[in-house]
Amino acid sequence: MSQEENKKSYNFKTSLKLYQRMMTYMLEYWQRFAISIVAMIVAAATEPAFAGIMKPLIDKGFINQEGAAIVFTPILVMIIFLVRAIASYINDYLTTWLSGSVVEKMRKLMFNRLLNLPVQYYDDNNSGRIMSRIIFDVTQITEAGFNIITVTFKDGVTVIALLGLLFYTDWQLTLFCFFTLPFVLVLVRVLARKLRNLSYKNQQQYGQMTQIISEAVVGQKVVKLFGGNNYEENRFTESIHAIKTNNVKQAATGSLNSGISQFLVACALSMILYFAASKAKTNHFTAGDFVSFITAMIMIFAPMKRITSVTQSLQRGLTAAESVFLFLDNPEELNEGTIKLTTVKESISFKNVVFKYKTAERNIIDNVSFTIKVGQTVALVGSSGSGKTTIANLIPRYYNIDSGEILIDQVKHSDIELKSLRENIALVSQDVVLFNDTVFNNIAYGFNINQATKEKVIHAAKLANALEFIEQLPHGFDTLIGENGTRLSGGQKQRLAIARAILKNAPILILDEATSALDNQSERLVQDALEKLMQHRTTLVIAHRLSTVLQADQIIVMERGKLVEAGRHEELLAKNGVYANLYNVQSNWIQEDEDDSVVVQNTEVAKS
Repeated sequence: MSQEENKKSYNFKTSLKLYQRMMTYMLEYWQRFAISIVAMIVAAATEPAFAGIMKPLIDKGFINQEGAAIVFTPILVMIIFLVRAIASYINDYLTTWLSGSVVEKMRKLMFNRLLNLPVQYYDDNNSGRIMSRIIFDVTQITEAGFNIITVTFKDGVTVIALLGLLFYTDWQLTLFCFFTLPFVLVLVRVLARKLRNLSYKNQQQYGQMTQIISEAVVGQKVVKLFGGNNYEENRFTESIHAIKTNNVKQAATGSLNSGISQFLVACALSMILYFAASKAKTNHFTAGDFVSFITAMIMIFAPMKRITSVTQSLQRGLTAAESVFLFLDNPEELNEGTIKLTTVKESISFKNVVFKYKTAERNIIDNVSFTIKVGQTVALVGSSGSGKTTIANLIPRYYNIDSGEILIDQVKHSDIELKSLRENIALVSQDVVLFNDTVFNNIAYGFNINQATKEKVIHAAKLANALEFIEQLPHGFDTLIGENGTRLSGGQKQRLAIARAILKNAPILILDEATSALDNQSERLVQDALEKLMQHRTTLVIAHRLSTVLQADQIIVMERGKLVEAGRHEELLAKNGVYANLYNVQSNWIQEDEDDSVVVQNTEVAKS
């Protein structure tokens, strides 16, 4: 769990600041907000108006049999409820519109922040929790926000107006209503803390559930192959059971709050009924007074119930607001560079570069220096964990170095504007990332999607040896390829990634083991496409299979974050050092594979 997820205790000042910040998003639509509040107040005013007309209806209509009261009071009731219906419709419509608009705006802000967060943030936080913030937490904020507004204006006005009517009818009886108030306030204060903690747990549990679902979808082949169904089912069952238990606790706590509050109010009402009946004997309290008073008392129950129940929504919303605002307050990628990079004219240089991941025990890159001259191909080789991919990640500035310098044409890496830097870099890796979109949009993705013509995309696909298989797809370039290209083979996905890089036409090219997971036929097609892509570009190649980098202008050998050897293939073999040892081991593996292949072929011939 990251530091920002640390649980915070209930604090009134913190809650007030959170709520004020929530309101700034709502007040952006202040005109509709104001109309909604007016509609709430009008709808609220109809309730005491209805209770108020009970007195003339009973005293003048039923007891004194006055004709005007008998005729006009029912008409007045219809008018009151018509006004109430219109005001409620306007309020409900505008509240839903405002809530939807705020959710839309906040999700847009959160997604924009998501896209601009540093890579380190994704390393430190699980994807399920990130997604649940955007999907789940935002709706909790608006529900709480508009719920509080409804209670404050609509139910608050209703309660105040009904209390005014009660005082006007009989102030002594009304005073009995207030004896429960201190008890209700103490109850709300105590339960608020518990509800806040339960809401916090609920967020974590939803994030965990989202993570489990995401992993089950992404890793469904591994789940099937290794028989992980029961394990995943158990994880998911535990997760949803925890959510259910937490929701039950929240509902029980909220119900306890509401139930005790209503019981206290009922005690007051019981005493009021007793004293009202006693006063009626003295003729100081008419039947109309009694009916009006009791109607107002009954009508005050519903808004009072919502007022005492709002604590649950408020604490849930404040917890969600805390989570959302912590996310929005995360700093974006550091981008202090001002120099625009148009192309690479001289070289890319690493000078005494040191880099360490936050959780690592040692430097992943330890005092590394080398230069890639423009148009050259430089290969990084070495065992897993030696720092090859990290060097590739430092060039597009996914991470900032701890010390040393990275220079492009003698300009400090950090002085180059980030977007400009990345516009000049293309990447093809073994882990191809494709989107659930058409072939055309995957090739033209990103910087080129609004400028790419069909002719340019077709030309890029042709150079990537992808045109033939694309034309055989059901809808050609308009074919949807599925999530991360599930409808394509590994070689086809790799060639789409190469076509994307060709279309981008960036001067710097990074190839991160781009052919490591392919069969021989696919590898030949991909390798041919890569050779076309590498022409006239400054290329950094990361490879485990040394046979793919024999023609590189320079081969750099990495070991535990250090540069241990550098030179051309023949020079490094002559040194008989680390590279020569790696090459000899791989050559023996290749020879053994070829011998096994010959044995299999001879056996098949003999059988036939």
